[in-house]
Amino acid sequence: MPKIGEQELLGMPASDYMNEKQLLFFKQLLMELRNDLLAELAHGQQAIATTKLALADDLDRATAEQENQQHLRFTGRKNLLLRKIQRALEKIKDGSYGYYEISGDPIGLQRLLIRPTAELSFEEKARQEILERNYSKRR
Repeated sequence: MPKIGEQELLGMPASDYMNEKQLLFFKQLLMELRNDLLAELAHGQQAIATTKLALADDLDRATAEQENQQHLRFTGRKNLLLRKIQRALEKIKDGSYGYYEISGDPIGLQRLLIRPTAELSFEEKARQEILERNYSKRR
């Protein structure tokens, strides 16, 4: 099956939502994202592994440690995104991709093009973030 473009995808009727072509499009998109992310993770791990923390100068050592902390933070965020991508690929396999987790309503092609790992509606995600902020303030 030939690869379709975004315009063709968006031009499909709403009644064809999450048809075979659309699922294939998002599967390919997610796999490309996953491959890019894996390459970035490998590069980040290499950067951490090659950092010389045994530098003689305290300022150089502090700078290298700060750079390592930044690489670790980015690596952590990329690992979270990698798990979301994997979960989205699993949803494609089981047929639940493209629908909100809580309501089961269609997410929509426009939103999936922007965030192919979307699982929650804007409202539900905002509510979840408010709860997380309130919880973190109490800690």
